[in-house]
Amino acid sequence: MELEIQALVSLAEEIAQSGIPEGSRKINGRFIQSHLLSRLEAVHAKIKEQIKDVDAAQSKEVLLFWCGMAESVQVMGSFDGWSQGEDLSPEYTGSFTKFSATLMLRPGRYEIKFLVDGEWQLSPEFPTVGEGLMKNNLLIVE
Repeated sequence: MELEIQALVSLAEEIAQSGIPEGSRKINGRFIQSHLLSRLEAVHAKIKEQIKDVDAAQSKEVLLFWCGMAESVQVMGSFDGWSQGEDLSPEYTGSFTKFSATLMLRPGRYEIKFLVDGEWQLSPEFPTVGEGLMKNNLLIVE
């Protein structure tokens, strides 16, 4: 889309710089060719801004981990509407086990909680939000 708009801008520039045909219409004292060029340039600038916004919203790899003694660990959260969650893979280090998973997430704030051997747990590695049963870890993806 951006390439098409850029091509139209180039054509409008060429038309605006060429000789103005006899009888060309004017709007507010300027020939319509100039108006066409300025409108296309404005649309092109807006599309470039939107492309930056889309690029910024691309998913990123986010490493989540939980450390401790456990058989199985899963992370659940607002990243998928608390529906499925993600299994974390264990890595044994001797004194404790580090469970980890890499998620693809868009920039934003997510609440997460770890399901450790069937029991909900918070990780001291992440900040917390909420109170009581609604207390969760906070994950910020920039």
